[in-house]
Amino acid sequence: MKTPPRISESEWDVMKIIWRDGPCQAQVVIDALSGPNEWSPSTVKTLLNRLLRKGALTHAKTGKSYVYAAAFSETQCRADAAESFVGRVFDGALSPLLAHFAGSRKKLRKEDIAELENLLRASKKKSPAGRHTNP
Repeated sequence: MKTPPRISESEWDVMKIIWRDGPCQAQVVIDALSGPNEWSPSTVKTLLNRLLRKGALTHAKTGKSYVYAAAFSETQCRADAAESFVGRVFDGALSPLLAHFAGSRKKLRKEDIAELENLLRASKKKSPAGRHTNP
């Protein structure tokens, strides 16, 4: 299975529109990003072309325009970006990442802590070591 390409922060903005709206014409992306980002149509088209070259997008000609579609799901891209980040910044270890967020200035909300606890419990049940422990 192919892995998603590395995409820049600006390219993520474009991809989020396409994931949200599904296959769409460039004008849909231009309209969505021209307001909040104040990007020109040429900037958006440049980003679309970069994403095509990287293989993050596909396109099909419909009449005089192209319809762009994501070549990878948002879940696939997030997972790949997260693994890459953890590998680069935390040498592949998750506990230092969690320790960083737990000790950062931006405190975890009670809801975040509860969700992390649930995820850790579920992960513990799935792991071979987790089979020998009580929930």
